[in-house]
Amino acid sequence: MVYGGLKWALEALASGSPIMLYDDDSREGEVDLVYPAWAVNAEVIYDLRVSAGGLICYATDRKVTEFLGLPWGDELLAGYGRLGLLASKRLKYGDKPAFTIWVNHVNVKTGISDEDRSLTLRSLDEVVRLYYEGKPERALEKFYGEFQAPGHVPILAARSLRERRGHTELTIALLKAAGLRPSAVFAEMLSKGRSATLEEARSIAAGRKVPLVIGRDILEWCSKVEVCWDS
Repeated sequence: MVYGGLKWALEALASGSPIMLYDDDSREGEVDLVYPAWAVNAEVIYDLRVSAGGLICYATDRKVTEFLGLPWGDELLAGYGRLGLLASKRLKYGDKPAFTIWVNHVNVKTGISDEDRSLTLRSLDEVVRLYYEGKPERALEKFYGEFQAPGHVPILAARSLRERRGHTELTIALLKAAGLRPSAVFAEMLSKGRSATLEEARSIAAGRKVPLVIGRDILEWCSKVEVCWDS
């Protein structure tokens, strides 16, 4: 098996294990530690905040967030006077942000502990599971009955890879290609004072025996797998 190959990454995700994902030199140039959301527990959250260190995010397909009625975060702010000036700006890589809203599960204490965030994330995954099992009304009922906002967990929505090629889209494309529901949790890997480099990530991946995937390899493979390109 080729180290870091896509086959290994797909097998890891299918088994509930993490992968590491690098987007591209011309984009953010960052590596994220990624878990399938159904595998999340308090230990996984601890791993994400200690081994990675960046913002812990939940990601799913745009069709789910649209069904739930979640607005894009920048579009939400655009309608609030001078806040629209902030929402109109873009970071250096130029993409629109993937953020929608931030939530907590109603049964958390403060929302930020490992246990609290794992509860929120697993419950979000349950919403997506219900949607993809053909139970959309139950998904709506669970989401609007069990969550409050604003909270400590940002929900990211994946656009089509034709529109955006960030970690959100690349991760969701991999899950779809593996025949898994598009439901993931990830955080950027950091070093002291900066993002971790690709070489640092390679060393960590080798030590942990975690597959490290490069965005361009995902895109090349997805050129042959149409499901990757769905929005």
